[in-house]
Amino acid sequence: MEQPSSPPQDTRPGLIGGVVELAKNSFGLLMSRIELAALELAEVRTHLLQLVALFALGTIVAFFAIGYWTVLIAYLSWPILGWKILLILAIVCTVIAAGILFYIQSLIRQGRLSMPATMQELRNDHDALL
Repeated sequence: MEQPSSPPQDTRPGLIGGVVELAKNSFGLLMSRIELAALELAEVRTHLLQLVALFALGTIVAFFAIGYWTVLIAYLSWPILGWKILLILAIVCTVIAAGILFYIQSLIRQGRLSMPATMQELRNDHDALL
């Protein structure tokens, strides 16, 4: 008894098969890119947390250093100037704080914190989509 032979299988996929394979490969590529981005973002997050912790620690140490230097200057100058050294230190600190405040205001007025190129591209994308 002879078995009916099946038609030979075509080794080339058809149009639908090709599209399905392309979709599978594209999905796999997209998933690998997402996994890579997730790994890199986790690493960046770890480094960012370390940076924030070091910045906070540095700020605290800087405040202590400023405080100790101020006390040392006041202590060493007290026999000569008396209470006037406290006034001088207060004026110096106030002038420095005002200078920093004015510098921050000038940065804001100049628009250096507004990311103009990114905002323009987002406006262009919005206009193109609508």
